[in-house]
Amino acid sequence: MPISRRALAAAFAVCVLLPLSACGSGDDGGSTDASGKVEGDITFQTWNLRANFKDYFEGLIADFEKKYPGTDVKWVDQPAEGYADKISADAAGGTLPDVVNVSPDLVAPLAKAGLALDLDKAAAQYKKEYLDGAWASHQIPGMTGTYAFPWYLNTGPLFYNKSLFKEAGLDADQPPTTYDELFADALQIAQKTDGKVATLANVPTVEDFGRYGVPLMNKEGTAFTFNDAKGVELLTKYKELYDAKALDPQALTATPESSGKKFLTEAVAMNPGSALDLGNFKKQAPNLYKNIGITDQITSTGHVNMYVMGVMVNAQTKQKPAAVAFAHYVTDAAHQMSFAKKVAIFPSTAGSLDDPYFTKEDGTDETRVRVAAAKSLKTAVNYTPVLFSEQMKTELRNEVAKALQGKESPKEALDNAVEACDRLLQQQG
Repeated sequence: MPISRRALAAAFAVCVLLPLSACGSGDDGGSTDASGKVEGDITFQTWNLRANFKDYFEGLIADFEKKYPGTDVKWVDQPAEGYADKISADAAGGTLPDVVNVSPDLVAPLAKAGLALDLDKAAAQYKKEYLDGAWASHQIPGMTGTYAFPWYLNTGPLFYNKSLFKEAGLDADQPPTTYDELFADALQIAQKTDGKVATLANVPTVEDFGRYGVPLMNKEGTAFTFNDAKGVELLTKYKELYDAKALDPQALTATPESSGKKFLTEAVAMNPGSALDLGNFKKQAPNLYKNIGITDQITSTGHVNMYVMGVMVNAQTKQKPAAVAFAHYVTDAAHQMSFAKKVAIFPSTAGSLDDPYFTKEDGTDETRVRVAAAKSLKTAVNYTPVLFSEQMKTELRNEVAKALQGKESPKEALDNAVEACDRLLQQQG
C-alpha cells in the first residue's frame, strides 16, 4: 500500500528519482571544520520549488544575507525530471552547488564519493534540534556519519470508501487495523462484489515489506534480506488477494497517480494518501468525499513510513562556514515551521510537531489528517533503504509481478529480486 516517495513532493510536482552514477571520485574536500566567519558566495540548489515558492525562498535568502553581512547566496532551481542525472553530472564535473536539496537515496552515492559533508563532524552541535529518526535518515549503511540536514517530512493515512465497506457487509466505522484484518476485509469485499471491487490498487514495494516487519538489509548494508520467511509470507498473502481480485488486476503496472484515480472513481476501496488529497476528493469526487473514511497506516512494527527531504553541504565547498550556516538556516525550526504552513508537509525539527497547528483539531477532515500524521511522525521510520536504487525497485516490482501471475513462487521471486539487488549494490560500491 505504498504512497511512494513521490507523495512527499506531491504539492510541487511528480518526482521520478533515477539512480545516480558516475559521481566521480575524490576525498572529502579536506577538513570537516566548519567553524570560522560566515562569509562569501555560495550556491543553493532546490528541486522544483521555484514555481510555487519563489517569494518564500527569496525572503529566506534575503534574511540570511542580512544576518550575515558579506554573504551572497545564489539560488538555482532544477526541474523535477532528470534531477538525479543533473546532480550526477555536476558531481562528476566538479560543479556541484555548495548547498543541495536531496533525498536520502541521492545522498548515498555522493557520500561514498566523498562529496557530502559529514554533519556529525562539521555540525554536531545542531543534531539535538532535529527528530532522531529524521537526523538518521541521511546516514549510509557501512559508513559512519550523517550527510544532510533533515528538512521537510511527509506521511499520510489510509483513506477508505465507507459505502463500499457497507455494501460488502463490513462495519464502515471499524476499518482494518492489522494486516490480518486488512486481508480478510479485502477478500470479503471481492467475494461480495463478484470481484468487481478491489480493496488495494498497488503491489507491495520495499517499504511495505519493511512495514510488515521484514528485515530489508543486513546491518553492514552489504546485502538485502527481504526474501526471508516473513517476506515470503507477505507476498503469498498478496498472491491470494490477486487471485481473488481483491488486488486490482492493473496493480502490476499501476503508478501512484493511476491507483489514486481508481480510488477516486470508487473502483478500489482503500488507498494511501495525505492531507493534500482531501481537497481533491471534495472537488473531483463529492460522492466519495461524503463517504470518506480516514484511518492509520497499517504496520506490524508500530512505526509508520516517513518520507524525508534533506539539505546537503558539498564537502568540497570553499565556503564551509557559510554553506553549513545556510543549510542549517533553511532547516531550522522557525523556517521549517513557516514552510510547513504554506504546504501540507511537516517539519523535522524536535518540538515543532507539538505546535498547536499540528495538535489542535478544528472539526475539519484536513486538520484531522494533519494532526494524526504529525503525531505518527514523531516515531516514524523511512523504511526504504538509502541504498535501494530505482533499478532495484524495478527488479523487485518485476519479480513481484511474476509471483502474482503464478510464473514463479513467492519464494523464488523474492530470491531472484534479492540476487539482482545485491548485484546492483555491488556495482554501486
